[in-house]
Amino acid sequence: MLAKPRPLDHIADADDGVAAKAAGLDALYGHLKPIEIIERSARELFHDEISAVSSFGADSAVLLHMIAEIDRTLPVIFLDTGKHFEETLGYRDALVADFGLTNIQVIKPEEAALARIDPTGNLHQSNTDACCDVRKVEPLARGVAPFRAWFTGRKRFQASTRAALPVFEAVGPRIRINPLAHWTTSDQADYMRAHALRENPLVAYGYLSIGCFPCTQPVQPGEDARSGRWAGHAKTECGIHLSGLEKSLTDASL
Repeated sequence: MLAKPRPLDHIADADDGVAAKAAGLDALYGHLKPIEIIERSARELFHDEISAVSSFGADSAVLLHMIAEIDRTLPVIFLDTGKHFEETLGYRDALVADFGLTNIQVIKPEEAALARIDPTGNLHQSNTDACCDVRKVEPLARGVAPFRAWFTGRKRFQASTRAALPVFEAVGPRIRINPLAHWTTSDQADYMRAHALRENPLVAYGYLSIGCFPCTQPVQPGEDARSGRWAGHAKTECGIHLSGLEKSLTDASL
């Protein structure tokens, strides 16, 4: 008699299947225009089982505008880390009103986890990875748990670590979709102008990638758009796009 597979074997098999599906979708639809990718994903591929994740940062307006053109009721997840710039929160509310978005889901860190791991609120000063884990990675895993897929606004030009970014990619048992992956800075700017989209007020001060206020600085001339994040640290990503989220998403508790 064959040995009964362990639960982790099931997870690995399922994840392999999702990875193959993501690669197939990327081959079939990755070349389409962003609005077409969003429409096909929201209305056909993952109907009623897809959300978007937005930081309401420097580049967020374009993706959210496209989503609103397709479905204003599509869930948009916003991670309220408790460390956002006031301008970010104001920008979030302004874009929601501009686009008529009706399903903003604000996800916060677990209070018990903060009390245990970051009781003084200063964890970012000693361990940026742990701070992002408790304030972003775990909350996002909870936020996307009900869905089979989600949209992000990530683009290849934003950083060298994103140079090979696909449009469709597997994250554990779910699929992350980056409709704007192929876009350039010119594409972004042209769309903003063509649709007269509101810009995050922090952009005017040199903040080209906006995260939590203690760990975000203006970008210096000649540097990539994400160079102002965790300046002085080797860290380049908060973790919601890395393997830490994948581990959270394959946890049996989700």
